[in-house]
Amino acid sequence: MAHRIEVTSVVPDTRAEVRKRKLADLGFPSVQDVELIDVYTVDEDLDISDLERIAGMLVNTVVERARFNGFNYHSDWAVEIGFLPGVTDNVGNTVRQEVEDLLGRKSNVYTSQLMLLRGQLSGEDVVRIANSFSNPLINRVHIKSLEELRKDGMGIIIPRVRLDAKPRADLVAILNASDEELQRIGKLGIFDHNREVSIEVFEGYRRTNANDLLKLRDAFESDGKFFVKVRRGPLALDLTYMRTIQDYFRRKGRNPTDVELESLAQTWSEHCKHTIFADPIDDIQEGLFRIFIKGATERIRREKIERGERDFCVSVFTDNSGAIEFDDLFLVSDKVETHNTPSALDPFGGSITGIVGVDRDSIGFGLGAKPFAHRYGFCFGDPDDERILYRGKDFTDPMLPPRRTLDGVINGVNVGGNCSGITTSQGFIFFDERYRGKPLVFVGTLGIIPRESAGRQSYEKKANPGDWIVMIGGSVGKDGIHGATFSSEALDSGSPATAVQIGDPITQKKLSDAVIKEARDLGLFTSITDNGAGGLSCSVAEMARESGGCFVNLDTVPLKYQGLKPWEIWVSESQERMTLAVPKNKWSEFSELMRRRDVAAIVIGEFNDSGKCAVEYEGETVMDIDMKFLHDGLPQRPMMTEYVRKTHEEPDFLALEDLTESLHFMLARKNIASFEFISMQYDHEVQGGSILKPLQGRGRINGDATVIRPVLNSRRAVVLSQGINPSYGDIDTYHMAACSIDTAIRNAVCAGASLKHLALLDNFCWCSSNEAERLGQLKEAARACYDYAVAFGTPFISGKDSMFNDFKGYDEKGNPIKISVPPTLLVSSLGVIEDSTKVVSLDAKVEGDVVYVLGETSDHLGGSEYFAVVGKNLRRKEYIGNNVPKVDAEKNKRLYFALSQCIEEGLVASAQSVHRGGLAVALTKTAMGGLLGMNISLRSLPGDFTRDDFALYSESQGRIVVTVDPRYAERFERIMEGNVSARIGTVRGDNLFVVEGKNGREIIRTDLDKMLESYKGTFRGY
Repeated sequence: MAHRIEVTSVVPDTRAEVRKRKLADLGFPSVQDVELIDVYTVDEDLDISDLERIAGMLVNTVVERARFNGFNYHSDWAVEIGFLPGVTDNVGNTVRQEVEDLLGRKSNVYTSQLMLLRGQLSGEDVVRIANSFSNPLINRVHIKSLEELRKDGMGIIIPRVRLDAKPRADLVAILNASDEELQRIGKLGIFDHNREVSIEVFEGYRRTNANDLLKLRDAFESDGKFFVKVRRGPLALDLTYMRTIQDYFRRKGRNPTDVELESLAQTWSEHCKHTIFADPIDDIQEGLFRIFIKGATERIRREKIERGERDFCVSVFTDNSGAIEFDDLFLVSDKVETHNTPSALDPFGGSITGIVGVDRDSIGFGLGAKPFAHRYGFCFGDPDDERILYRGKDFTDPMLPPRRTLDGVINGVNVGGNCSGITTSQGFIFFDERYRGKPLVFVGTLGIIPRESAGRQSYEKKANPGDWIVMIGGSVGKDGIHGATFSSEALDSGSPATAVQIGDPITQKKLSDAVIKEARDLGLFTSITDNGAGGLSCSVAEMARESGGCFVNLDTVPLKYQGLKPWEIWVSESQERMTLAVPKNKWSEFSELMRRRDVAAIVIGEFNDSGKCAVEYEGETVMDIDMKFLHDGLPQRPMMTEYVRKTHEEPDFLALEDLTESLHFMLARKNIASFEFISMQYDHEVQGGSILKPLQGRGRINGDATVIRPVLNSRRAVVLSQGINPSYGDIDTYHMAACSIDTAIRNAVCAGASLKHLALLDNFCWCSSNEAERLGQLKEAARACYDYAVAFGTPFISGKDSMFNDFKGYDEKGNPIKISVPPTLLVSSLGVIEDSTKVVSLDAKVEGDVVYVLGETSDHLGGSEYFAVVGKNLRRKEYIGNNVPKVDAEKNKRLYFALSQCIEEGLVASAQSVHRGGLAVALTKTAMGGLLGMNISLRSLPGDFTRDDFALYSESQGRIVVTVDPRYAERFERIMEGNVSARIGTVRGDNLFVVEGKNGREIIRTDLDKMLESYKGTFRGY
């Protein structure tokens, strides 16, 4: 018998008040009262004393009370929202472990939240409310009226997974399959089962899909009954790949099993193999990655050594993360991932899975790096856009609106970082209506690892023949199936719900501590990697390349529930799992350590040198593929590009005499305004190493870089920043990439980094990458990465790409649409600062300090925030323009070295990079940060600008605003000789911000209070 424990508040519940305000915002002001009740359903026959003991763990008796199997509710409506069967319930899992510790026996626990509503609401109103706070992909919803509550209460619901079919491996008939059928299998997957339907449904399928090659289902008639064949979901294998697989199995003289075909799909997916970057393109036979990204790093490392400089790169492009030297004893690793498509379906689950997943890239680097810092970056559609898009025809399968996506993603990264005990400090947010169909969610993790551990180079790993294959962490379920192949395609009505996962940071924290703090330094394993994309199919097979082969017995893999098919066990991406190679003579010690730390660990096979990947299930061989074919058998697909730079309409408007109002418009732009509401949710102090915070100065302004000490007894620190300029790509993706690199470098240098110890990471998020024009844009961006990384001497150490960020569906009127994200490149920078006491923040410090601008200002307003504002004000449409910012790398490099010398000598009081929004925004951020006004004059501003507003809002690259104590001004100017710099003003002691134009006329007069209201008001209430 199951029991229901309800925890209610006996004092005013802030959560309920927030919910009530939210309901009013959603159009339900008639809701008079809201009560929120946390529900724990325990699937175990317990007596009242047991229930009371469990409740004692769950209740804060000062402010809460518990009741059991509740029945009497005083409300007009009740809405209960929980998780669907099989969806990860983190709180439920934690309570289950606590109950097991308390009672000494296992009990399944499921959580939900009950929302009691009082007010004049119809049944349709309540359904709308329920839909506003749930996601049908992961949530179950139960609604009851007052009459139903009085009669039956809420009842007890157990969301168990029930799988009735006997699991087995199936053969997939491809040996004699036509190209048409091969294409169907590659696009839509293997047939899974038949479902009986009505004659009306059958006829509907036949009429609608008769000529549709890539239809989701096939219909057939048998013995007077009508059936629909249901396919499993995308393999993301095109016809060229399917023909190659067909030829391989023809040579073997048999059809593949579904396990083999699914495994090949995971391994060959764009998500895993990055084929668009690897395959020949135009005349570049070795591919974009090898020539432009890896090639840049190889040249930089080679030339540095030739010049006698130290090569600080240690591990690049060969492991889960890239790593550089931190000092003589430690390395620092870094990796930035994307989790775009899952976050479009379930923003919370997608983002939390992304951030705990990239943590495992740190844990899986070398023999295990300790995660110590998170990065994040979010690209969303306008959160004020309330239109509903649909994945399916006839207004079916609605997408979440941007605001719901924003809230869910932010919350997921919050929970993933805070519950993992990892500082989340550096990030950004960017808005464009083209992220409406699919958001971009960037998450990154930095790790610290000693150079040596247990007598070994800790950044080197190798599974040896004879080592046990050991899986540790969580169990396997249907969540995360087809995650890798799903992420390799556009989002549409065939996107599977099973691709959605929800990470459990608490389970992973135990795993991480056991591996990093103990097992690694005891020398108990020889290799490790995470069960990310493709699950066991990829992690085991990748490690087997180190040894030469592997054998796996799927019967031994721990499952969340029975009934999973062997292919599901093999490819599921269920979270919180790592695969290790453990020498047999170390297994006893390793397994005992994991047992003591409450981390599940089980032997699932053995590494060998057979040259094959062999998998067995219930005594039957379900996979037997040559390692060479599995990893290197995919055919190359040469690509051709087209690239024609478009010309856009230039805005034609007169400059205003008073630019004060325009300044406030700019500060309130969503792409410029404060995102303090995010920074304040993320714990950036945990682990105690935070030096330069995400919010800087007395005014608490979002900075462009943060600084963290990963080794607390050392003054050395790492500096993190990034550059991203999607709007420039509308004009020229080459210059977009160049500006992203320059911005990432400039932001870091402003905080105290030096180009002598600075590395980069690239994340390409492209769209429609099977189109020649998009490939041409990609090629130009990659070419710029080579040119400017080499010019600055900043090597790429890691990267990731996501190539099909498109949405295919229907708009609010039911019309077919395709929404593609703008070609987007995120460049992240990672630097090592020798003395963290010399770090510089953005805020002005003292009245009378001199304000300098470093670098030249030109009319670079193409793709700028100012043109977007002007367009909105003049014609409700954003202008783009054509004069995109460009980067003079050699000039900027000299400037950055000079600034680094000034910072090293302690001459700089504050430094703020000039980027989005231009000089005006950089100056106001410096003033607002210090809560000090400024007198600024454009008369001495270096450059060839034509108008005052263009000077203020141009986004010319290579510029920095700095403030300097007058006592140090002479020395500062001497070091800056040979670089473009000029005094343009002073810091005031009051709150006035005054700007004079080129002709000496006052063009801006405002005060800090008004500027802060504009800057911080946009997201107030989020």
